[in-house]
Amino acid sequence: MSLRSPVVPSRRTVARAGGALVALVVAVATLVAPGTAAAAAPPPTAAPTATPAVAPAVPTTAAEPALGRGVYVFDPSMPQAVIQQTVDAVAAAQTDAQFGEGRVALLFRPGTYGSPDHPLSFSVGYYTEVAGLGSVPSDVTINGTVNVYNRCLAPDNCIALDNFWRSLSNLTIAVAGGEGCRTATEFWAVSQAAPMRRVQVRGNTSLMDYCTAGPQYASGGFIADSAFTGPVTNGSQQQFLVRNSALTGWSNGVWNQVFAGTTGAPATSFGQPGAQPYTTLAATPVSAERPFLATDAHRQWVVHVPAVRRDSAGPGWTSASGADRVLSLCRFLVATPATPVRVMNHALATGRNLLLTPGVYRLTAPITVTRRDTVVLGLGFPTLVPTRGTAAVSVHAATGLRLAGVIVDAGPVRSRVLVDVGGGRGRAADPAVLSDVFLRVGGAAAGRVDTALQVSASHVVLDDIWSWRADHGTGVGWTVNTAATGLRVTGDDVTAYGLFVEHYQRTEVVWSGQRGTVVMFQNELPYDPPSQAAWQQGPGRLGYPAFALAPTVRTFQGWGMGSYSNFDQGVDIHASTAFVVPRTPGVQLRSLLTVFLDGSGGIDSVVDGIGAPVTSAQQGVPSTVVAFP
Repeated sequence: MSLRSPVVPSRRTVARAGGALVALVVAVATLVAPGTAAAAAPPPTAAPTATPAVAPAVPTTAAEPALGRGVYVFDPSMPQAVIQQTVDAVAAAQTDAQFGEGRVALLFRPGTYGSPDHPLSFSVGYYTEVAGLGSVPSDVTINGTVNVYNRCLAPDNCIALDNFWRSLSNLTIAVAGGEGCRTATEFWAVSQAAPMRRVQVRGNTSLMDYCTAGPQYASGGFIADSAFTGPVTNGSQQQFLVRNSALTGWSNGVWNQVFAGTTGAPATSFGQPGAQPYTTLAATPVSAERPFLATDAHRQWVVHVPAVRRDSAGPGWTSASGADRVLSLCRFLVATPATPVRVMNHALATGRNLLLTPGVYRLTAPITVTRRDTVVLGLGFPTLVPTRGTAAVSVHAATGLRLAGVIVDAGPVRSRVLVDVGGGRGRAADPAVLSDVFLRVGGAAAGRVDTALQVSASHVVLDDIWSWRADHGTGVGWTVNTAATGLRVTGDDVTAYGLFVEHYQRTEVVWSGQRGTVVMFQNELPYDPPSQAAWQQGPGRLGYPAFALAPTVRTFQGWGMGSYSNFDQGVDIHASTAFVVPRTPGVQLRSLLTVFLDGSGGIDSVVDGIGAPVTSAQQGVPSTVVAFP
């Protein structure tokens, strides 16, 4: 297909997988203790899906922590054949487990794995985190590739549109191996909730898998704090954000490619006739990279908490990192799904941090943060499910908070909010940072919520957020997985990078805080309104906007913001506009767009009556507004 194919259908029209296969973590015989792989062991074997019985809290030492089932720690001294068998078995279990309960972390101690002649190459499936354990990416080198490919749901339907919930971080890939079309290329063909962070790739990278049958669509994506010595192929990626990275070449765009603080990024050309849809910010206003697990020079386990950067460009690890906090793992409670929430909250209240190991946590009360500078870090996509209509995470002291690497599912009893970030005005010098926080309503099971993520604290950074009312899976329907709003911001000085909010039933993002900033926003309106009357603000206002600033907002900046429609109930549904903002000099939006994906109806304007409508007559062709007002 052409790299700028104008028609990229929605997931529902292309990618329905039906009921997801339930596959679980592989119990590899190389485990000599929870979380540790042995050097000499028989090949891995598959295990049933039952969750193991474990103690309520895992005792932890900095020398050799117990990281729980689903965590595999590799050492360069291990036979490569054992590593290859293990990662291949994990991939086989997770590749089609879109709504399964398996959660996995593949962790590589410092050193070199594979060689140019005998590369280590493997695929990354659902709910799998692949990470190096060094202090910088060059401490761990994989000669080979770590790949995400299209899933072929039928012989003529190979796509990456549902390649969610996986990650790659803190290592170097020296690209080697591969056969035929896939020779000497790192493939990371993903969609939302699949970040690449703190990665150095030496060789070619493709964000599209162009080696399968068509249509090869992808809908990402997020890269941060990474460096590429070879060209990057965007291919069919509808939209993408690259933040604080280093590029040597970028192939093309489709609708909305955004770069912030990225050296070597292409110049802004969004909306120019015949040009690529690039929006580029020379510097990132304020950011802090996700905390990460590592081992130090004495093989002690630590968590690095990267420092806040302002007006920055390029990866943070290429310069001195002495300002980063390095915390012994002894300062963390290492929790498993069997750890009672009261134990977690006691640890947090008494000054410890929290490491959530892989698994599904069914919570009878919220995980509650009451002390500043707290770290809550997920390992291997731990999934939090409130079972009694509470929040999953409630923050009462947001200053310095780091919340990262978790999925939050709406539970069987309706919650008012799933993640509630409060705690007052905060501090500009020590903002709260949410990194790779993914909220989900339906899909794995029916759930209900009013507002998925609420931010009332000030000085908060949202860095790669996907708030998703499921359009497929289990427990999906207009009256089943009910959810009004994906994000509500009332705090001042809130900054979002890579904000993905989809399919909510009312205004999807409601923002009333001052001095807000959004760098790359992607939205799909709900697919399933049964009628216009069921989805309408009132007379003269059809549907609901994707993003609305309150009339009281006087200062706000947004770059690269897009909303798409696919009303698939066979009813003529319209949204009057995708964006609602006050007309005031302090509110500045750049690079706005709407797209009709498929279905019926459409979006009648981009922002408050400005911008051409999109309907079936313009399928796949964006309506753009370069600047507003």
